[in-house]
Amino acid sequence: MSHHNFTTTILVDQTPAEAFDAINNVRGWWSEVIEGGTERLNDEFTYHFKDIHRCTMRLVEVVPKERVVWLVVDNYFNFTKDHSEWTGNKISFEIAIKDNKTQIKFTHWGLEPGYECYPICHDSWSKYINESLYNLITTGKGEPNGKETA
Repeated sequence: MSHHNFTTTILVDQTPAEAFDAINNVRGWWSEVIEGGTERLNDEFTYHFKDIHRCTMRLVEVVPKERVVWLVVDNYFNFTKDHSEWTGNKISFEIAIKDNKTQIKFTHWGLEPGYECYPICHDSWSKYINESLYNLITTGKGEPNGKETA
């Protein structure tokens, strides 16, 4: 069985250190209502969006200026038959230099087209990474979910 994990890549002029810091500033690009630590190995944080989605992430790999990996400890969607899609998946941010730019390769391991949430998750991750995280890195201001939408 082949796996088709969701991956998207951005290139920025900023340094790997700046990209790493922005990735770990999850409140700055994903949601302002993240609760818990988002920077150190074994930190856990929770995300929620209205009554639609909530999850708990644990940082299982943190290599400054190179890589951040989250484990989805718990997940709930109110719009899927299997409310726990994502549980046990990993989400990685790989940072490298490419053509004198900093490349950030985002991969949601296990997020496959067969998942019921795939169309929504694909579009959401694309927006958060390609727009919000990109803008946080390049301009200092991302586009996270605000407190009023949570």
